[in-house]
Amino acid sequence: MDATTVLADISGSIATVGYGLAAIGPAIGVGIVVGKTIEGVARQPELAGRLQVLMWIGIAFTEALAFVGIATGFIFGF
Repeated sequence: MDATTVLADISGSIATVGYGLAAIGPAIGVGIVVGKTIEGVARQPELAGRLQVLMWIGIAFTEALAFVGIATGFIFGF
């Protein structure tokens, strides 16, 4: 086993851990968005429809970060 083999093994592990860390951000973001929507509906039930639309838009933008994490993994050589 030479140094190149060890380095390749380490970089593969780092890419996997990197995507795991990239997935944590969107998961936390979606949780915050949904939680705040529930809080808003509890405060003003008449705005439930509008808040739900805004929640779905917020979730879509937040999940875009997960796709960036996946693309980064492929770009830098999963």
